[in-house]
Amino acid sequence: MVNLVAASGDAFRIRDSFPRKVRIIEHQWIPMPDGTRLSARIWLPEDAEADPVPAIIEYIPYRHRDFTLPRDEMIHPWFAGHGYAAIRLDIRGSGNSEGLPLDEYVAQEQDDMLAALSWIAAQPWCTGACGMIGISWGGFSGLQTAFRRPPELKAIITLCSTDDRYADDVHYMGGCLLRNNLAWGAQSLAYSARPPDPDLVGDAWRDMWHERLANLPFTTAEWMSHQRRDAYWKHGSVNEDWDAIQCPVYAVTGWADGYTNTALKLMAGLKVPRRCLIGPWAHGYPHVATPGPQIGFLQDCLRWWDRWLKGIENGIDKEPMIRLWQQDMAPPRIEHAERPGHWIAESSWPGPAIASRDLGLDASGRLVDGVGRGEVMVATPLTVGSLTGEWNPHGIGPEMPVDQRPEDAVSVVFDGPVLEQAIAIVGFPLLHACIASDQPVATLVARLETLAPDGSSALLSWGALNLTHRDGHEEPAALEPGRAYDVTVQLNAIAQTVPAGYRLRLALANTSWPLLWPAPAMTALSLDAAQSRLELPLRDAQPGDAELPEFEQAEVPPMPAIGWQRSFGRVRRIVRDLASGRTSLELDKDDGAYRIEAHGMEIDQVGREVQEIVDGDPLSNRGEVTWRIAQRRGDWDVAIESTTSVSCDATQFRVEATIAAFEDGKEVARHKLERTIPRDLI
Repeated sequence: MVNLVAASGDAFRIRDSFPRKVRIIEHQWIPMPDGTRLSARIWLPEDAEADPVPAIIEYIPYRHRDFTLPRDEMIHPWFAGHGYAAIRLDIRGSGNSEGLPLDEYVAQEQDDMLAALSWIAAQPWCTGACGMIGISWGGFSGLQTAFRRPPELKAIITLCSTDDRYADDVHYMGGCLLRNNLAWGAQSLAYSARPPDPDLVGDAWRDMWHERLANLPFTTAEWMSHQRRDAYWKHGSVNEDWDAIQCPVYAVTGWADGYTNTALKLMAGLKVPRRCLIGPWAHGYPHVATPGPQIGFLQDCLRWWDRWLKGIENGIDKEPMIRLWQQDMAPPRIEHAERPGHWIAESSWPGPAIASRDLGLDASGRLVDGVGRGEVMVATPLTVGSLTGEWNPHGIGPEMPVDQRPEDAVSVVFDGPVLEQAIAIVGFPLLHACIASDQPVATLVARLETLAPDGSSALLSWGALNLTHRDGHEEPAALEPGRAYDVTVQLNAIAQTVPAGYRLRLALANTSWPLLWPAPAMTALSLDAAQSRLELPLRDAQPGDAELPEFEQAEVPPMPAIGWQRSFGRVRRIVRDLASGRTSLELDKDDGAYRIEAHGMEIDQVGREVQEIVDGDPLSNRGEVTWRIAQRRGDWDVAIESTTSVSCDATQFRVEATIAAFEDGKEVARHKLERTIPRDLI
């Protein structure tokens, strides 16, 4: 999950002069204890052997030689120019590293990082102090490595990551199976099938490639086989023991990202020096991510590294622990270039300026002060949720939620009065519901929205709960039809101003398609409104908010010479066939075609995802994802094509994948993967 798209050029300045001159080691082998070698690209101050520097490592499987090279060049040379060794390290079995491809976050991956840290710290150009930085997989890597307490690791910066691999990752949400489990699993399969670069590994590239192809992990199926929070997910979940992390942690994310919640949970759980930054961004580094405004994130990182890797007392550890972009209202649009708002700060989490306010649910369709009355039936169509947007936007094309009025028309809604004065919702909204189901497996989805004076409905946050997981994700239990249960649905964290003249809306549904896989049968939920309430975290404006220093303007080092033959693009369609009752999501994912001028490699990457379902038949739900990735340089011409699909019946899922490899336009390998997985109360 990598975004190579930068913000517009006027959002940042290009810096071409640094305190220390930089040289690049294009390919460095780092040996592992078992003899496997990992491939790294290293940016170093030219005089680092004479004047050693701390090291900053980004450890991911996304190919430092080609796929992330454009993005890497916008980060790592900047650190090197300010007196650090910056290292992009490919995980075992990926990019140009030796070994076989792995599942996500396995013990071997972490063991390798510990060995790499030991090697890096012992180099003559390194002071022995190391930090880790990374987004998504790289953010996970930093947290999980810190959990192992290597002595060389002195601090981390983790972006868009998770403390809980089950509850807050791409696979499950509230105990519900996310569509992204298939989308990311299919993409991961295609990524893992790419060959190493002959320019770096020599004639061994073909044997390495075919060995990878023959040993691809079937991750989509593996993740689906763990439908509750078992030992598989606990491994690598740092919230299993907050005290295990002993180094300072800087956690960063954006309100438009899928990993919104972790940064605040880390602030509440960790005891080490820590810092949190949440801006308006999608899944990207804040100096180039959209929606804007972008910030001088590299400068902010430098202050963190200087404090914890060089021991410079620059005051960053004396500043407020938490800094959040409190968003102003904006019309609901499929994409945003920028989100207006202002920065706020808190010294701890939950912040002392935040207090809870309860609103009752009334069967008349109102949100009320005090306790509501009556009962309400929640029995919505299967396709509710199609306007929610992507679970994890990357700032590329049509990803954001649009006007929710069509969804609200077929949901159960509760509206508050017109606000006489603005309010600020900062934190995790909670729905406490007393609810009964007519089926043993059912889902409750809650959407928190605002109604503008013009009638448009904007989605602020949402949450979901597989009701069999009402008492936790480790031991789900079937519902007894007709029995009422008290449940809590946590919505994603937000920091949002709701102006005077607007109204709040709570919308309830049985699903959020296609983001969540539906329960195996159509369900009807009975809500006891008198025993249900919406809990909102409200924050009063603080005098110190207006005094917060501004971030510097975003800046990047000189960008690499990239010849774009086709730019990134996304096409998103919701297609409804009235005759058959079939609704489809069609998502074309064009990751562009470009040439890296420094070494001549050309990359062309295109994907397509289709999800479909038939009215009234949750067992008709099906998803399919295809990818084609081509690489060429001179007479070297390779490609992979993959197809992954998931379907179901009442008792099991069926997962199938095919991966084909091509050299000079001829198929040279084909592998098929199949697995049938029992449904486990999902």
